[in-house]
Amino acid sequence: MAESYDLVVIGAGSAGLTAAGFATQLGARIALIEKNRIGGDCTWTGCIPSKTLLKIAKVVHQMRTADHYGLTPINPTVDLKSVMSKVRNVIDQVYKHEAPEALRASGVDVLLSNVRFIDPYTLAVDDNAVTTRHVLLTMGAHSFIPPINGLDSVNYITYETIWEMEVLPAHLLVIGAGPIGCEMAQAFCRLGSKVTVVEGGDRMLPRDEAIASEVMAEVFTSEGIKLHFNISVERAWQDTDGIHLFGGGQEFLGDALLVAVGRRPNVDGLALEKAGVAYSSRGIEVDEHLRTSQRHIYAAGDCTGSYQFTHYAGWQAAMAVRNALLPGAAKGVSDRVPWTTFTDPEVAHVGLTEDQARERFGEAVMTCDWPMERVDRARAEGDTDGFLKLVHKKDGTLLGVTVVCGRAGEMIHEWIVALEHGLRVGDLAQVIHVYPTYSTASMQAAADIRVAQLLGGTSGRIIRRVAHLLR
Repeated sequence: MAESYDLVVIGAGSAGLTAAGFATQLGARIALIEKNRIGGDCTWTGCIPSKTLLKIAKVVHQMRTADHYGLTPINPTVDLKSVMSKVRNVIDQVYKHEAPEALRASGVDVLLSNVRFIDPYTLAVDDNAVTTRHVLLTMGAHSFIPPINGLDSVNYITYETIWEMEVLPAHLLVIGAGPIGCEMAQAFCRLGSKVTVVEGGDRMLPRDEAIASEVMAEVFTSEGIKLHFNISVERAWQDTDGIHLFGGGQEFLGDALLVAVGRRPNVDGLALEKAGVAYSSRGIEVDEHLRTSQRHIYAAGDCTGSYQFTHYAGWQAAMAVRNALLPGAAKGVSDRVPWTTFTDPEVAHVGLTEDQARERFGEAVMTCDWPMERVDRARAEGDTDGFLKLVHKKDGTLLGVTVVCGRAGEMIHEWIVALEHGLRVGDLAQVIHVYPTYSTASMQAAADIRVAQLLGGTSGRIIRRVAHLLR
């Protein structure tokens, strides 16, 4: 007899793990199926290893630039094999909390197997059949490899394979200036590699505010990273001299190549057509409640082709489980997904950019650009490359926020809450912020806007007159 479950989750990355934990808390009988490794990209090739590497690279950078703090600089020897050993150690620390034994102890039936649909309610797990009331698809995504002539004959690396390197490249070529390309470019530059970034667009981090891209370009250039924009790589080849790229009439030569031009949803190998689930190369189609074309089958995270962030995938997975196992239906798709690129300085964003806001609201849009140079904590830490940008309406309605600084990923959270709950900019001006912190910038910028509102027009004239009479 086939095993029967309330919910089968296919894919044990961040979305699948969140779903499994929540469903277990609800008392559901659940199977979590993964054909590779529990933890997915986030644990093994994404968030955890990349942020560990970025921290190590930052330490190296601070040692080399210690004279900025009145100290004697040191040029440390970087052994990439040792560095990657540290990275793997951190991965192991994270993984032990999500290993199959830990999940099974919490009540999750973990199946490390290949899986495919037999029909909408039946799955083949290796040679066994499994039936279920609901299915949640959380298979993640993989590196997109662009159709560059000759690339298939080059020993290139991706964010999935870069962690296998044990020798620091003398010159790393990077195709793509999105978050992955930028983070790895800065990390390897600080570790000691010469780095050249080739980007088809006109700037780095194209989803962020243009001014954020400008600041980061200045920082990267100051650290020695070569940036080349508006260049579509046409050809790649490898010989005894190294790896060659050609595009835009220029040739680039390095001894290692990172291809970082995006990711594509994992949709193949499950026989989704036998389940009647609609999908394309862009991902699995879902409605606002994360239902697929089959109402009992849900999908969440990167495999849907939407925003590809661990936190969004986890949030969507929780919403999908809620909708599958509880009455009613909650919205599982958001147009206000926050993100942070963990370069140094970090680049964090939520809501609309200025251009997006002006397209939607026209002349009603106002902005406040608060430089980190005016934030005492940033000055104390020598971290003044950056700003806080608020996009809002004249009445203080918040539309979007971008933060560029060393703690941007932490600073953005109060603005996420403010935007989600419909707070106005002035509401944050009235909240006491601890001094001296980076978040002082949030209070300063909000207060600047609020004071300008109060003192503008007729109300401002009245306030000033009353203040004059009380003196």
